[in-house]
Amino acid sequence: MAADCKSAGFSLRWFKSNPLHHRALLSPRSKRLDWLRGDTPVPDLIDNPLHLGLGATAVVEPTFSGMAWYADYVARHADDGAEGRLVTLYTFSEPWTSWEMHPAGEEVVICTFGSIMLIQESADGGRSSLTLGPGEYGINPRGIWHTADIGESATVLFITAGWGTQHRPR
Repeated sequence: MAADCKSAGFSLRWFKSNPLHHRALLSPRSKRLDWLRGDTPVPDLIDNPLHLGLGATAVVEPTFSGMAWYADYVARHADDGAEGRLVTLYTFSEPWTSWEMHPAGEEVVICTFGSIMLIQESADGGRSSLTLGPGEYGINPRGIWHTADIGESATVLFITAGWGTQHRPR
């Protein structure tokens, strides 16, 4: 994306201070063409998550289609086990309705637009929170239940050790 900013005459500082333009570059409605591959559409994280696997592999995933998609993802990448990472991008306008926990590893949460408050629950039931704005990130530790509250809207990049992920109602 930095190359897009430079070619358009914008600095990264401008890009970070104008998140609506940032969102436009990530939107499926503004897909660019990959000229190096003969006009092949560039994958979009909103539609097609990315799997980072063993041997430093990167695999474009099928279009996200709902919660059942995750079970299919685990089956597709079973050989990577706990070392595989799922990279996703979501836009939220409401608080999460559930908690989740990743027993296989940490989850990196990067806010790219708006604000998100991560809420983490320790094993003893204590809770802590961290509010992220554009360009800021937090880490959900392995085995810690977490959920999120959203400001008006937030777009968030997740890098998740998803093996064995569990959910419970909020």
